[in-house]
Amino acid sequence: MKKHLITFTLLYASVIANAQTPVNSELKNIINQSFTYYPKVQEAQNQIDIAQKRIDAAKTNLPTVDLNGSYEYLQPKITLPLEVNGQKQNFQFAPVHNFNANVGAQYMLLDFGRLKANVDKSKADLKYAADNVSNVQTQLASQVANIYYNIIYFRKAIAVEDSVLNYLNANKSIAENKLKNGDAIKLDVLNLQSQVDNEINLREDLLNNLQKQITLLQYTTGNTNIASNGFNFDLPVQTPQDAFATASASAPDFLLAQDKIEQAKADLKVVRQTDKPSITLNGSAGVKNGYVPNVNEGRFNYAGGVSLKVPLFDAKTKKQIAVAEAQVKQNQLAQESLNNEYQQNIQQALTDIQTNAEKLKNMKSQIENAEAAVQIASSRYLNGIGLNTDITDAAVNLQRALLTGLRYEYQLALAKVEYARVTGYKYW
Repeated sequence: MKKHLITFTLLYASVIANAQTPVNSELKNIINQSFTYYPKVQEAQNQIDIAQKRIDAAKTNLPTVDLNGSYEYLQPKITLPLEVNGQKQNFQFAPVHNFNANVGAQYMLLDFGRLKANVDKSKADLKYAADNVSNVQTQLASQVANIYYNIIYFRKAIAVEDSVLNYLNANKSIAENKLKNGDAIKLDVLNLQSQVDNEINLREDLLNNLQKQITLLQYTTGNTNIASNGFNFDLPVQTPQDAFATASASAPDFLLAQDKIEQAKADLKVVRQTDKPSITLNGSAGVKNGYVPNVNEGRFNYAGGVSLKVPLFDAKTKKQIAVAEAQVKQNQLAQESLNNEYQQNIQQALTDIQTNAEKLKNMKSQIENAEAAVQIASSRYLNGIGLNTDITDAAVNLQRALLTGLRYEYQLALAKVEYARVTGYKYW
């Protein structure tokens, strides 16, 4: 039984040794692997390409060229009786069959800021797309880190269960030997067997949860293997005020909130440009009939000119401007709500870090006391002056202490993962 006590001690020593170590390279590699494996990241990155193409399209100010054709049947025939060379005849001024085929071109010479407004809007969309990639990566990194430490937690909890089972089975063997020698009763063996069965069921539950986390890891990263067995996650922790300042400057949620404001402002600018004047060059060349004296003959023709358009009143534009202004205000209010939400999240993460760190420190003496109780109960039972219930109670208490310490270490790692997420700390 001394062998099993040494196992318990080593389990707790691993808790203390790994409590304040930097993020391990394995977790970083798995997170970066998820960035190339998980489809949502590729989807977000593709939005950058789309936004860049929209900028290129918005910058384009080339002439538009159209091929036009028309046909019109006209009745009654437009004629006028005239005397030509001493003879009276009906002179036709317009054809019955009118046709026109031409190539027309238009070029926006001046749009008074409309093109620039659309380019600025496309640039705002590009900024949002780039920051959204960072946001997706941050969320995915947090998810993968949680899964990663869940796996480690369940593995270590299973190791604790294995040690407890070894301890109980060893004591059950002693009880069985005592039963054969007449120094124990059947109830002692049955009680120990019942406790062993309970621990086996707990172990099966842990194995089931472990398999679920491995499945999630494969779903997000394509990986199922984790070599590390420690909660290696440490990062610089700031005061709530400094942490909020850091989050405001670098957390993806804040960057996206500011991007949405800029997008709304760009939309407003575009809408306001719709009532600005425009000057357009236009020209055409083609074939049509209708030229006197032979109105039915198709003739080559061309035309060129400049057109000026000055919007005077458009009620729809006014309403669209009002909607765009309201959207800017809405996004600004959303950012203020985000400020309140993040202040709460940061404070909660810092509280969780501090609380679990303190609890972890206090667990050392509790585990030592539980180990001593196990040793005393085992010695008393082996010498015939203790009860089997003392053994099971001591084993259960030690198991609870070890699992509690393990849970505090696990919760401390997750609290730091959450703190990294809300402050925008890129630990990968």
